[in-house]
Amino acid sequence: MAIPSLSLLFLFTSLPLVSSSPVKDPELVVQDLHRAINVSRRNLKYLSCATGNPIDDCWRCDPNWEKNRRRLADCAIGFGKNAIGGRDGKLYVVTDSSDDDPVNPKPGTLRHAVIQDEPLWIVFARDMTIQLKEELIMNSFKTIDGRGASVHIAGGPCITIQFVTNIIIHGLHIHDCKQGGNAMVRDSPRHYGWRTTSDGDGVCRHGYFHVVNNDYTHWEMYAIGGSANPTINSQGNRFTAPNDIFSKEVTKHEDAPESEWKNWNWRSEGDLMVNGAFFTRSGAGASSSYAKASSLGARPSSHVATITNNAGALNCKKGSRC
Repeated sequence: MAIPSLSLLFLFTSLPLVSSSPVKDPELVVQDLHRAINVSRRNLKYLSCATGNPIDDCWRCDPNWEKNRRRLADCAIGFGKNAIGGRDGKLYVVTDSSDDDPVNPKPGTLRHAVIQDEPLWIVFARDMTIQLKEELIMNSFKTIDGRGASVHIAGGPCITIQFVTNIIIHGLHIHDCKQGGNAMVRDSPRHYGWRTTSDGDGVCRHGYFHVVNNDYTHWEMYAIGGSANPTINSQGNRFTAPNDIFSKEVTKHEDAPESEWKNWNWRSEGDLMVNGAFFTRSGAGASSSYAKASSLGARPSSHVATITNNAGALNCKKGSRC
């Protein structure tokens, strides 16, 4: 899936190899998932601030959160709950917002931090806007933690996460992303190579994507898209098509022919379409039990305005609760 613009938490982890054992009964999948969610929430214990978001509840009521940043890595529930990011590595402070040389990045820049081989927990010395010259290619076991500063990645290519594992991105504003490419870009201390044209996405376009209770308003080409056979399960979202675009279609299959994308599993359940917006469904869909297993308690789309009223990166100040 392609994400044009966002201010969210992302947790990425590797998947185990699929075994040859039989698929579990769908109802058991539902029960196991709900049991795991309830256990995760109980484990948050006294640190819960009752914000309704268990990922943030476990740290944001602590006035000393800035001294315990790595607790964030132990907060997640759901698909990415085992992603540890840079929890076990050193703290890396980004002091320089420049991105002059994608092949030989300067120490202190975000690019220099994310390409290192060792685990790193990356924070920012101050508010900054980073205009990347080329796409930012992540290395494994990294956390980009924007809490305590207003950090924008904007006006250039954005973030690429591929062939890596254990990535956490929290509290960044990622927007106004542009195409890049046809240039050399470093992805580790030992390697750089030629990159063809990048897509201008915010992050992330392979795999399984569960899109729940979001409010999409100012998209351009599309709100949700993909080109590499992703599975998209859209539930309880509100899609309001902008007035100044030709196509009101929420979905985009990039350059894939219909003979391919008609088999991709893209479904919409309980979404609200406004101002002519429409969602092109494809694939056979999933059983109601599997849809329930992945829903994680999606609210009706009529609640989206209230749910997302304060959405975006948290405005956290050091020395006080967020």
